[in-house]
Amino acid sequence: MKINYKTRRFLSLVILLVGLPLYAAAVVTGMAFLINLPMVIELFIYIFFGVVWVFPVKFIFRGIGQSDPDDPK
Repeated sequence: MKINYKTRRFLSLVILLVGLPLYAAAVVTGMAFLINLPMVIELFIYIFFGVVWVFPVKFIFRGIGQSDPDDPK
């Protein structure tokens, strides 16, 4: 399924402004239940969750910084 450029641009904005803060809050809340972890393991868990969020949505962000390919200039 191909999503046009304007829709991908809008979705990327929504993901960055709404989805990412909600995701970060969910990760921090989930980590609060894992008490008494060593600091190094906690750091690796935060790094893992900081990277893994991109993989499901990377097709939306691809090419957003470039000009609209469907624009009939």
